[in-house]
Amino acid sequence: MSTAAAPRGALAVLAATQLLLIMDTAIVNVALPSVGAELGADRAGLSWVANAYLITFGGLLLLGGRTADLLGHRRVQLTGLGLLAAASAAGALAAHPAALIAARAAQGTGAALAGAAAFALLLALFPDGPARHRALGVFAATGGLGGVLGTTLGGTLTGLLGWRATFWLNAACALLLAALATLVLRRTAAPTSVAPKSGARAFDQPADAEPAAGVRDMAHRPAARFDLGGAVTGTLGLGLLAYALVGTGAHGWTGLPTLLAGGLGAALLGLFALVERRAAAPLVPPEVLRRRAPRRANLLAGLAQTTLFPMFFLVSLYLQQVLHHSPLGGGLGLLPLSLVVVAVAPQTGRLIFRLGLTRAMTAGFALLAVGTGWLGLALTADGGFAGTVLAPSLLLGAALPLVTVTTNVAATADATPEETGLASGLVNTSQQFGSVLGLAVLVAVATAVTGTTGTPTPAAETGGYRVALLCGAAVAAVAALLAARLRMPAPVTAPPRRERVGGPH
Repeated sequence: MSTAAAPRGALAVLAATQLLLIMDTAIVNVALPSVGAELGADRAGLSWVANAYLITFGGLLLLGGRTADLLGHRRVQLTGLGLLAAASAAGALAAHPAALIAARAAQGTGAALAGAAAFALLLALFPDGPARHRALGVFAATGGLGGVLGTTLGGTLTGLLGWRATFWLNAACALLLAALATLVLRRTAAPTSVAPKSGARAFDQPADAEPAAGVRDMAHRPAARFDLGGAVTGTLGLGLLAYALVGTGAHGWTGLPTLLAGGLGAALLGLFALVERRAAAPLVPPEVLRRRAPRRANLLAGLAQTTLFPMFFLVSLYLQQVLHHSPLGGGLGLLPLSLVVVAVAPQTGRLIFRLGLTRAMTAGFALLAVGTGWLGLALTADGGFAGTVLAPSLLLGAALPLVTVTTNVAATADATPEETGLASGLVNTSQQFGSVLGLAVLVAVATAVTGTTGTPTPAAETGGYRVALLCGAAVAAVAALLAARLRMPAPVTAPPRRERVGGPH
């Protein structure tokens, strides 16, 4: 395999992994009514079929990224894909709601490992610069396509073959990607810009050569210094916060389960901060969090998803509940947006080069604010798709890759090769929690405006969606102001060296 073909093939596998993980968020949601009818699950049980995935996915991303740094990115990605495949098969065979919820939690665990490792592999393959910008553009395109593809396939498979087919599809795709990753990533090497630590000599070996004994020893050594205290407190803290947020729909913001889970999660994250200050090899080194630009970039990545993720959900509800489209029609209504994402995302690198990272990011958030506000104002109870959703969704299709790629670039720009998994875990965690927080808050806003007594009228439902989307636009406008003040550090160059991607086998 040529050195030019290797990164392209690896990028295709990594982008396909991203598509699968995003698709998996949506594909099962469409099948939930059929799940409830066959397994006898009530509405609360069905909500946890979706929420179990979100909680474990969000809670384990940071740990998954750091584990990939310590044990090897390729190894952790393959482990995650294997677990995702096994959990999907278990979900397809589930005979009780509790078994299906457990399978979804295991799916989220596998997704966190595979997603964080895949993103770290991308950072290792493509050093900071135009090549990484283009690769992140491909990631954004596949992510945007994954959401619509999940809704479309979920509706189609459920209608033709039943809801279990969605889980079998996940299992087959995960196994296929694991096989391709084994073939493609085995022979891939990546340039890095950081000299070896501890006096180890730089090396330049063939991409398909086995690492020297000394290199293998170095790769395995960090695992012995794993920060168990940080892993336990950080993962449990994030998981409990995710539980509190996704449970607000059932328990309310002041319900006892919400307050207990949120309070305990916050306390554990406070304990996590103390543990990290004293740990010999912390899960998140404090000096990483002291870097101002990545810290703000992670905040902006979360704010982007606070607006984007609930927007997809609310538009789908509007198309189905107000305009009376089928679930499949609701998913296809977002297809024009996704096509714009696919067209614009590969060009974001050029825009960053011409405008600069800060200006491109600010422009993206400005487009996001305008598009979301326009969408909210355009919704009417007696409207049609072409007159309400189509035009603003095209603008949002241009905004999505801009904010996603630029925040990812800023959050990972100064990560060393030893920190690629950590940087991946941090930005993925920020995005995931932005999604969960945005969905919890904006759906609560829509519900409060609509009212909960009796069956709401189309006008009342539309009013709730409108106010929620306008709140999302306000969040994006604040993010645009913060993005305009982002200042990236000057790049530091160092002699390149070649290193085996993915760490040890």
